[in-house]
Amino acid sequence: MKALIFNGSLEKRSESTSGRISQYFAERLEQSGFQTEIFTLADSGIPLFDTTLTKIPLAVERMTQLFLEADVHFWMAPLYHGSIPGVMKNCLDWLEITASHYHPYLTDKTVGLVCWADGLQAMQGINTMDTVAKSLRAWPIPFSVPIIRSALFDHENPTKVSALYSDKFDKLISIATTKKIKRI
Repeated sequence: MKALIFNGSLEKRSESTSGRISQYFAERLEQSGFQTEIFTLADSGIPLFDTTLTKIPLAVERMTQLFLEADVHFWMAPLYHGSIPGVMKNCLDWLEITASHYHPYLTDKTVGLVCWADGLQAMQGINTMDTVAKSLRAWPIPFSVPIIRSALFDHENPTKVSALYSDKFDKLISIATTKKIKRI
């Protein structure tokens, strides 16, 4: 089975928040036997969505193929001014090129959602991603992880995800990959 980690941040450093979260998910998914791909928006070369183009850009073709081949998605984004980054939404808008497919957009894909913010507002980004995923005919998991950035990493080892969030990430991964919610 294939898992796609969609890193919707523009951070390019592997030690960035988005890089660390993406790596955490990749390691856990690979331990569960999933073939995992991290799609980092900052490195993708996705242009502005343009319906007047006569040829689909190569970066968009590659992105679309990755998104359609994955059995499960994990979308991750920082909260920027009350929502996900505009470039992330722009990237998802390119899925419009699949409108004529037998199963257009992200029909029946399972999507886990993660968003982080400096305060308590990360749920706004989750709500945006949830709406977009549903509009693309995907199934957002009924458990998401809004993150308070200051509590994300362990205070004694700032390169390690805190126990609070590693438990939440693991639960999201478990639900996404088994389609079962386990009682704790």
